[in-house]
Amino acid sequence: MTDTGEDAKQVAIRSMQIMAAGELADFEAVIHPEATNREDTAEPPATRGKGPAAFHASAEWLRSAYADLHWEVHEATAEGDLVALHVTMSGRQTGTFVVYGPDAQPAQAFPSTGKTFAVTQTHWIRVRDGKLIEHWANRDDLGQATQLGWVPPNPIYLLRMRRALSEARKAAH
Repeated sequence: MTDTGEDAKQVAIRSMQIMAAGELADFEAVIHPEATNREDTAEPPATRGKGPAAFHASAEWLRSAYADLHWEVHEATAEGDLVALHVTMSGRQTGTFVVYGPDAQPAQAFPSTGKTFAVTQTHWIRVRDGKLIEHWANRDDLGQATQLGWVPPNPIYLLRMRRALSEARKAAH
């Protein structure tokens, strides 16, 4: 099947929408069984595979830390099988956000601040056979961290981070 630019854009946009509230079946409809997420290196072990289940695990990981998640798509452009999306990701931190190291173990943990954020991102999505086959992104992580109060960290928040990391490491074993 040859995907048109418009078809590929619709797949890419749908892949962003389901990150906020999609179930596994939604991911199976949009994500290719061999799909790779190039962003999984800082994510939990369940996200580091291929296909719909790994992408769904990424969504669940984000949802565990952020309520009211939303990706507003500002622009979508396609050339062949490659789509570029310019989006704003927004939400409210209601849980601890855990970042994982290359060994798939918790490396950092940012306890909930209850604050909201809105940051711009670009997502690059390759489409094959009408489904997302590859994803990578450029994000404003510093802007998000600043809005959430993670940086500059105050001494009390540093202690909370240390405790949250210890708890995340215990939960991972």
